[in-house]
Amino acid sequence: MSLVAIVGRPNVGKSTLFNRLVGMRQAIVDDESGVTRDRHYGRCEWCGREFSVVDTGGYTNASDDVFEKAIRSQVEIAVEEADLVLFMVEAGTGITDYDAAIAGMLRRSKKPVVLCVNKVDSGEKMFDTYQFYSLGLGEIFSVSAANGSGTGDLLDAVVAALPPEAANEEDALEGIPRVAIIGKPNVGKSSLTNALLGEDRNIVTPIAGTTRDAISTRYNKFGHDLVLVDTAGIRRKAKVKEDLEFYSVMRSIRAIENADVCVLMIDATTGMEAQDMNIFNLIVRNRKACVLVVNKWDLFEKDSNTLKEYTQGLKRRIAPFDDVPVIFTSVERKQRIADVLDAVEQVYANYSQKIPTARLNEALLPVIEDTPPPAWKGKYVKVKYVTQLPTRFPAFAFFCNLPQYIKDPYKRFLENQLREHFNLTGCPVQIFCRKK
Repeated sequence: MSLVAIVGRPNVGKSTLFNRLVGMRQAIVDDESGVTRDRHYGRCEWCGREFSVVDTGGYTNASDDVFEKAIRSQVEIAVEEADLVLFMVEAGTGITDYDAAIAGMLRRSKKPVVLCVNKVDSGEKMFDTYQFYSLGLGEIFSVSAANGSGTGDLLDAVVAALPPEAANEEDALEGIPRVAIIGKPNVGKSSLTNALLGEDRNIVTPIAGTTRDAISTRYNKFGHDLVLVDTAGIRRKAKVKEDLEFYSVMRSIRAIENADVCVLMIDATTGMEAQDMNIFNLIVRNRKACVLVVNKWDLFEKDSNTLKEYTQGLKRRIAPFDDVPVIFTSVERKQRIADVLDAVEQVYANYSQKIPTARLNEALLPVIEDTPPPAWKGKYVKVKYVTQLPTRFPAFAFFCNLPQYIKDPYKRFLENQLREHFNLTGCPVQIFCRKK
């Protein structure tokens, strides 16, 4: 699929246009400049032609933004991998030094460029657009990304300039497992993504809250084919002071809802804290498969039994759903990061398996007969048969004569028997009792 990169200086409306093109509020938009930092991908369709769109951070130089160098690097990478560049400027401010610098970079890149003048939301502002011809980038297109005026003509020009050979290529990400990397701020989520990809795909700094959007990237190496989603760190509500962080946390929660497997990263030096437990419970409530990654293990003081005792402590903390793989890593030293992918693949296979009804009944009915549900008010419950329900997560229906008398302790017993007979490691299991 062809790729269109939206570039420009900060606060000209790149994320607003990106959201309009992909048809959803996928990128965070705020009046504050410098909101977008990483490259952010989406898909647009126009006149029967599909193409990918990438939103980038604002291109600056010699500013007081500590992320300036990293953002500039991300913009340059986006331009390099794009088939066409959509260069956004703002009518009201005219040509700035940053606009001239970006125009020079785009001319050197030899990529097709469509020049888009944003915030032209009245006829009078059309007269402010003609000065942009002096940038030497050809025809200009006046739009208002906020209300959508002019975007039709802009998309016509974009589709006409795209290379024709990629016109009908199907979306390669359909049906590929989505893996969301979740955790508190500064536990190493972006570092893990970059280490797995072998490139600085996401910006990494020691400052908590560097990542704001949920950034999706295809990983197709060493026999693994996944979509990795790096997310913003999730803090307690009481500590979220600014609107931007609120939106970032909402994006992370949405990433959990849309994922197949969640990789929960915790800091080895602090252990499983209350906020880590809140995130873990969020994963369980959404019925997602889970892998627990303990990062910064190289900073933890160890003796001969440390690993075993740490694992046991973690599993006691997350009980009753303690059948979760635990991987100890040091992302900075690239220790055991491949084990994370192996665990994700195995957990996804467990999560998506369909167990035949005959096998379920053959394994569980003799156990239920030996250990039947406790009698309730002189009434005896008899389980007739078991079947797996057609849900995305492992869910099982137990058909019996008196389902209302099967209580939670016996449901936990049934879940334990399911885990004992079938490989459901890393998967939350839901049990329903139904009247036959």
